[in-house]
Amino acid sequence: MPEIPPKPWPTGKAEQLEPLVRRVLAPNPSPFTYTGTQTYVVGGEAGVAVIDPGPDEPDHVAAILEAIGDAPVVAIMCTHTHRDHSPAAKPLAKKTGAPIVGCAPIDLENLDLGEFRADEAFDATYEPDRVLLDGEAMTGPGWTLRAVHTPGHVSNHLCFALEESGALFTGDHVMGWSTSVVIPPDGDMGHYMLSLEKLQNREDTVYYPAHGAQVDKPKQLIRGMIGHRKQRENQIVRLLSEGAKSVEQGLVPLMYKGLDPRLVKAAAMSVEAHLLDLEQRGLVARSDNVWQTI
Repeated sequence: MPEIPPKPWPTGKAEQLEPLVRRVLAPNPSPFTYTGTQTYVVGGEAGVAVIDPGPDEPDHVAAILEAIGDAPVVAIMCTHTHRDHSPAAKPLAKKTGAPIVGCAPIDLENLDLGEFRADEAFDATYEPDRVLLDGEAMTGPGWTLRAVHTPGHVSNHLCFALEESGALFTGDHVMGWSTSVVIPPDGDMGHYMLSLEKLQNREDTVYYPAHGAQVDKPKQLIRGMIGHRKQRENQIVRLLSEGAKSVEQGLVPLMYKGLDPRLVKAAAMSVEAHLLDLEQRGLVARSDNVWQTI
């Protein structure tokens, strides 16, 4: 995983990326969020949408409001409900009167999150006014944002396509600095791969991810991401063919040499996601905490 670049970062500053798109970086850097979550303001003086408002940090909410200026806020849109993406939706909605639109909430009461806790933990405060289904659109003055359902990283993940420019806001499904972590039980590797293939078949011209730099060659990156996941899958099958192994004590140390200790749990969850997909396809089996090939 790439190192976080040295400061300064443009935290709290509105950067103009194209005529309809500005970006504001939140002050929440970490090994999971890179330099922080990137919030996007789409539109102009007649009306805007805010995509991924980010963490509920007063300085970040103030920076978003400054970027919006006097423009009416048509919608506050969330790609998914990890707590570095959606919590600021509620205070921003309170200040602007705008509806919260986008991904569906996740039933956290019936979701066993296990031991994993990090910046990606789910936002229990998220309450959308309107849920967008795949292909449905949110429109404003001079812009249209169409939902592209991309489950895998999490089950409720959406990307948003800006039809006027060909840009795609990819949330955490495609990031500009690292591959996404897929964490069961809500994350699903099989769904994630299908969602990557779905994007590969689109003609978007640029990706604006929630973390990392914009992606100017989307198809090339998607090909690489699919290849990387297949390589990981093949690596798991090869290692298990040499003998049964557990995830954290057996597979992770062999697959992620020199990994930041803070990321070991996330790496283990990603390996488990691959194993669950391989198990569903009849290629591996487990006994207690030990996996083997069939």
